[in-house]
Amino acid sequence: MAGYKEPGFQDRVASAAKARESALARLKAKPPVDPAVVADRIEKARQKELAQAQRAAQRMAERAAAEAARAEAEEARLAEEAAIAQAIEDAKVPELTDAERKQIRDAKYAARKARKKG
Repeated sequence: MAGYKEPGFQDRVASAAKARESALARLKAKPPVDPAVVADRIEKARQKELAQAQRAAQRMAERAAAEAARAEAEEARLAEEAAIAQAIEDAKVPELTDAERKQIRDAKYAARKARKKG
């Protein structure tokens, strides 16, 4: 059984030249490109880019609208919280002064005395 023989320099050069020639032959065998086809491809590419730009602008507008809606909802929530806090503050019984407490106590005492007498 014969072993594998490493290709030499001349063999590699010849193989590369053969590959180059076959690639050139394939390139020459291609039909020439029709200018109408090229123009059509360019137009389709331009339309595709335009459509992508329009979709991107639409997405940006939708994001801006969603952000505005979120900001409006947050503002409404904060206003509601402020209204609740104000209502709680308004509902608190104000602190009585010492003089007012004394008047209430005296009125209760007088009412109790009036009930006992009467």
